Amino acid sequence: MRILHLSDTHLTRAPGPNSSGIDPRESLRRILDECRELPDLDAVVITGDVADDGSTEAYTDARDLIGAFAGQRRIPAILSTGNHDERAAFTGVLGSGHLDGAEHQLDAADGARAAVTTVDGWRIITLDSLVPGKGYGHLSTEQLAWLRDVLAVPAPHGSVLGFHHPPVMVPGVAVQHALGLSNGDDLAEAIRGSDVRIVLCGHFHLQLSGMLAGVPVWVTPGVVNRIDLTATPGTERAVRGASASLIDLGGPHSPVCHTLHARDPRLGQTAYELGAAELAAVITALGPPVP
Repeated sequence: MRILHLSDTHLTRAPGPNSSGIDPRESLRRILDECRELPDLDAVVITGDVADDGSTEAYTDARDLIGAFAGQRRIPAILSTGNHDERAAFTGVLGSGHLDGAEHQLDAADGARAAVTTVDGWRIITLDSLVPGKGYGHLSTEQLAWLRDVLAVPAPHGSVLGFHHPPVMVPGVAVQHALGLSNGDDLAEAIRGSDVRIVLCGHFHLQLSGMLAGVPVWVTPGVVNRIDLTATPGTERAVRGASASLIDLGGPHSPVCHTLHARDPRLGQTAYELGAAELAAVITALGPPVP
């Protein structure tokens, strides 16, 4: 199984550059163009922040651009929500996010959607970690119970879990610890001993790997920009460069994850910077409630 893993396209209603001077559509087109010659792809998975503004126009563009790429390969395109997404608009255009139709899905009481597609014996499961109005993520009790039910019957080759907010963080990076998945321990208990072979996430706009309950976790860098951890600690710097990941499963060294970067003469140029006070304010406003 070979998956092209994208995240954080941050498409908007209006065409052209965003407030950082980056054109999200151009970034998505650029990385998809770079990936057109990749052999043996079986699926495209996009783990959230499809839209930056939750607009119908953004989701329509995502469906058209990503759907066309997947359609030319005759492979499924599978999308999930992130903290910038708006559930009603996402659902109105993308449905469950599984563009070829999910074989099984959850429509949760809080509006979250989870879904399953099986590709050549590999089960791809998407969850919804969106907390409306916030930057951190959470998986509801209802979603986790549904996930346990799905995983109770193993897939022929195993399962891939995809959602937005990572349950692993870089030590010492406060914004990741504040705005990652708030209940990673609950997820760990749900997948422990299951057939989940890898967890795919986005949100942090950088590549990162870790483990959760013995399962590898891979965080792919963003399509719209990349976070540069060489910035002064306590600050944040984003740089230009559309990125994606290639995930190979089922081989003797599985999973094998590789980061791809689109060629761009502006690669690495600063897109925006947040000082310590600005970043602290973001954490306060968008992080979980303080006990």
